[in-house]
Amino acid sequence: MCWSAKADLVAGAAVAAVGVACVVRARRRTDLPLAALPLLLGAHQIVESAVWAADGGTGPATLAWAVIAMPLLAVWVPVGVWCAASRRARPRIAVLVALGAATAAALAHALAAHPVRAEIRGHTLGYVVDLPYAQLVIAGYLVATVGSLLLSGERGLVVMGVLVTAGALVCWTLWELEFVSTWCAVAAVSSLVLFFWVNGRDREPGRRPYVSAGRGGSTG
Repeated sequence: MCWSAKADLVAGAAVAAVGVACVVRARRRTDLPLAALPLLLGAHQIVESAVWAADGGTGPATLAWAVIAMPLLAVWVPVGVWCAASRRARPRIAVLVALGAATAAALAHALAAHPVRAEIRGHTLGYVVDLPYAQLVIAGYLVATVGSLLLSGERGLVVMGVLVTAGALVCWTLWELEFVSTWCAVAAVSSLVLFFWVNGRDREPGRRPYVSAGRGGSTG
């Protein structure tokens, strides 16, 4: 979330551009889900600019924002981490993939059963949806997404997990005070961390890219 429609639009376009660079730089099929994550985050912010333009409410943009933020990311992040992780790390991350899937199912049911409403509160947007067992579902969401990053065994992803945790606490505090929405800054920083992680994967010992443009074709 950003503090205005224009800020969301500009930040979303910038984050999406980083996403394009991540996908282009990705040299392993298993890295593509995480490499594409900034594209999703950028699209998310662009969608929110439409929520601002509509003065909140319960329109299609609000629903699209909620679908991306809630059930989609709850699955996307742990699955992406599982794909990119080493074989040794995958069993523990698989538990978080299952938790993310269960959390996403609960969130999807809540969105299907109850309308989600966006409310403009100064320089913030609030999203209201009737979510049974909200604290339990939110805990599952955070464990599945942030937990998978922290348990990935990949240095860059662990750094991203720490930054997201710290950034989420700051953003939540500012949002509660209805001062300003700053989640777009966390999305931007996280996207840059992902870019450097993707860019450095080819230099890891014992790793072979699946694409070798200009160096003899693909390596399987």
